Amino acid sequence: MPATLVAYFLLLIYISRRVSRKSTGGGNDDFFRAGHSSPWWMVAVGMVGASISGVTFMSVPGWAAATGMTYLQMCLGFIPGYLLVAYVLLPVYYNLRLTSIYTVLADRLGKHSHRTGAAFFVLSKLTGAAARLFPVCLVLDTFITRPLLRASGFAFGNTLTLSLTALALLGLMWGYTRRGGIKVLVRTDTLQTVCMLGAAIAIALAVIGAPQMGWGTVTELWRGSEMTRVFDWDWSHTTNFWRQFISGMFIVVVMTGLDQDMMQKNLTCKDLRSAQKEMCLYGTAFLPVNFLFLFLGVLLYTFCARTGIALPQSGDELLTAVVASGALGWGVCIAFAIGLSAAAFSSADSALTALTTTICIDLLRVENRNGLSAAEQVKIRRCVHICVVAAVVLMLLAFRIVGDATSLINAIYVIASYTYGPLLGLFTYSLFVKHTALRDRYVPAVCIAAPLICLVLDLNAQQWLGYKFGYELLLLNGLITFGGLLALRK
Repeated sequence: MPATLVAYFLLLIYISRRVSRKSTGGGNDDFFRAGHSSPWWMVAVGMVGASISGVTFMSVPGWAAATGMTYLQMCLGFIPGYLLVAYVLLPVYYNLRLTSIYTVLADRLGKHSHRTGAAFFVLSKLTGAAARLFPVCLVLDTFITRPLLRASGFAFGNTLTLSLTALALLGLMWGYTRRGGIKVLVRTDTLQTVCMLGAAIAIALAVIGAPQMGWGTVTELWRGSEMTRVFDWDWSHTTNFWRQFISGMFIVVVMTGLDQDMMQKNLTCKDLRSAQKEMCLYGTAFLPVNFLFLFLGVLLYTFCARTGIALPQSGDELLTAVVASGALGWGVCIAFAIGLSAAAFSSADSALTALTTTICIDLLRVENRNGLSAAEQVKIRRCVHICVVAAVVLMLLAFRIVGDATSLINAIYVIASYTYGPLLGLFTYSLFVKHTALRDRYVPAVCIAAPLICLVLDLNAQQWLGYKFGYELLLLNGLITFGGLLALRK
């Protein structure tokens, strides 16, 4: 397995070098914008991998036992969400010829709103990138780093070996993105998406082909298993169809349309029409991809029950437990390693690039500061890029220290509900309120207060109202922010 991963990593570096040779000497235009020359279909394929991430690869199959396939209700809501992004937000971004989408806030609201929006994105993306990378680092640390260190005669604590694993992975990502940036990522993410989906399909076919299973089991499970339940119409459940569908629609708007990481690739297409085609293709692909991972979970739980493999305590560990048991052979181990690495790299490497872009353009304003030469701008960008890598490692270690008993993908959506809510309110106000002049210096206070109010409500709603919040907390957060901005109008 280590040899397979080394070969995969070398392939990424080879692609990076090929693309970088054609770039303009590692300049900021290629790093931030890819020269607006990315093929739209390549961006669409790469976006699938960037959205799926290692957390989906690990967590979504484990949801099958707890909530069945009700997650597909949220995925159905993603589709109108992507249409809103394609035909409402993308025209605004392309008409203004933006590199960072948060520049809209500076133009329409003011500098404090601009920097507040960028700061909330940096906070959300740092935590999200660490959460997405965390399960991958745990698996690679368990099966590669620690065994290699023990074989070499070294003995370190688990936290230290996890730190070494994270540094190795993020150092590799920094190595192949430091010159070409987003121009390299459009190409490497396409490869990683293909590898990830190919690995998931290979594992599913291996499970179906096992002696204890067979193709007849697929029909049997689809017709008679509670785990294949898709729709839930009970309003009191957090998995209710309408709560999931509406939440899914707005989650896409904020986690894609208001997210520099996701939109930066879209803004590298040559024109608006190409970007809209890419967004529609990518949005419709999300439903079958998540169906694949959910049904893989159904197959894995059934396989464990028929072979006597002990179920792990957390659903996030289901796929790892089955692969580690050796019941499916070494071929599945190799597919698992490649798929997991591809899923992790396709999301984390683009997060590093997007964070670097936002910090440089929105917070440091390197392209608008007088007296900075092109060479000095590149130097600042490279320093920021290294600092972002260090920050993600520290955040990842915080996940290790704090620990989390909940599903990681659930944790990511909960984090998004708190950190993207102010962005939803800011962009809604800037785009749809005609007279947008407001007391800009008080905007940071409103954007901090809104998530705190939501936290209080979330902790006490069950006791006060007999209601348990789900991901619709994002809408409430955005609504409170929007109301606060209306109160700040001059």
